[in-house]
Amino acid sequence: MNLPNTITLIRIVLIIPILWCLYQPIEIYQWWAFSLFLIAALTDWLDGYLARKLDQITDLGKFLDPLTDKILVIAPLLVLIERQIIPAWGVFLILVREITIAGWRVNPQQKTVSGANLWGKFKTVTQIGAIALLLLPKYPWALSTGIIIFWLSVILTIISGLIYLIPPSSKT
Repeated sequence: MNLPNTITLIRIVLIIPILWCLYQPIEIYQWWAFSLFLIAALTDWLDGYLARKLDQITDLGKFLDPLTDKILVIAPLLVLIERQIIPAWGVFLILVREITIAGWRVNPQQKTVSGANLWGKFKTVTQIGAIALLLLPKYPWALSTGIIIFWLSVILTIISGLIYLIPPSSKT
């Protein structure tokens, strides 16, 4: 297990205290959830950077990193549905795309596991931005901005999914 993959696994483990904090009634715990979420999200960049810098890119990392992104995004989105901040059907669209592309990436007919493309990365950044804003306690501007960014992330989720599924046309 190399350093980038270890960081990725730590990001998965951070979901537990994030969720625990989100269910606590005292505002300080909401701030803890927000902070831990940002740490987990920012270390997504760190593990990728280290994998490239240390030449430690592995198929395990190509599989674990997007899976970790999905767990990190879906867990708080489910809490936001429960709090009636975002609609379930928007999250459903995200879930369908994520499950479909996860299966597509590990297609046994492929020789290697494919990593995320630029659209997928942009989609993830907008999802994380929306969630971070929606986790902030007691800031109306954050709520309205977070909702707008959430819907932008849903649109990017659909676009990035279609890019994976629709093969590029070949020019002859």
